[in-house]
Formats: sequence, C-alpha cells, structure tokens
Amino acid sequence: MVIKVFLASSSGSTAIKKKQQDVVGFLEALKVDYTQLDIACNEENRMWMRQNVPEEKKPANGIPLPPQIFNENGYCGDYETFFDAKEDNMVYAFLGLPPPPGSKEVPVEERNGNDEATEGETVGDEAPAEEDQAVEETDEVTEDTQAQAEEEEEQEEEELRQLEEQDEQGSEEEEEAEVQEEEETE
Repeated sequence: MVIKVFLASSSGSTAIKKKQQDVVGFLEALKVDYTQLDIACNEENRMWMRQNVPEEKKPANGIPLPPQIFNENGYCGDYETFFDAKEDNMVYAFLGLPPPPGSKEVPVEERNGNDEATEGETVGDEAPAEEDQAVEETDEVTEDTQAQAEEEEEQEEEELRQLEEQDEQGSEEEEEAEVQEEEETE
C-alpha cells in the first residue's frame, strides 16, 4: 500500500508549507513509504484530490487545501486529522497501516478489547530510542501552533481562490481570442 500525499509545490502560504513539511518529515522519520503528488503543477492531481476528498471533510468553500493524505485511493485525512493522530500516537491507524513491531501504537485488535498479545508480540512494548528521537525531531519541525495555522488557513483559502480566478480568467481570455479570430476570418 502506498501513501499518497497531495502537496502544492508553489504555495505562497507559509502555513501550508509548514503543514506539508510536517507531514512529509514525520512520514520520513517513521520510514513510511509514500508518494508526493503536486497539485500546483499537475491539473490531474488537483482534480483527483478534489474529487476524492469526502464532501463532509471539505471546507465551507468546497475546495480542500493541501496537504491531503490518501492510502492508495482511500481517504485518510487532512493536516488537522493527521496532527490529531500524531498527538494520539495513532499515525499508523490513521494511514491504514499496521504498526511496526516495537511501536508505541497499539494495534487495532488490542484497542478493541483484546489485551492479549499475539505470538511474538508483547503488550505495552516501548518504542526503540531511535523512533522516539525521530518523533522528537519532527515535533521540533512543527513549532507552529494550531491557532496560528487556523489564522493562516483563511489567508490560504483566499490565495487559492485568487489562483482559481486567474485560471478562469485565462480560459475566458482564450475563448474571447478564439471568437475574435473566428469573426476576423469570416
């Protein structure tokens, strides 16, 4: 299973950039196999992301902002749900992946009341010091507070709206040029 992270490589918003860096940095620290898909330079990626984010997860304006995370074609969530999963030590469950041996994250079976470990596993194993260090390093990367992210999200939405308006204006201008060209040839 491949994790897909939809990003905007040319975002003017520092909040979006920080969120994207946080997600990518954390996945790299955990050595999770993932693919970055750019929505700024690839219209197909942008349309696929917008169509596959569930309606109830889209913001009021209907346009989801990056980063958006998928497991193959299944929607995992946006930055806020990723952040919550990270805080709860539930990133693997959020991603739809089994936690690696020795992880602090409790497998789904054990969370559902089965406290007995299966063969080769023990309940309550501590994560290796290396994983703890990786988690601490990624936490340092995101010193941006949740409140700051929410404030900047409004700015991001406005920038995204402006980009879309520019796209629409460009296509309208092309259509007008085609009409003028047709009129001149007649």
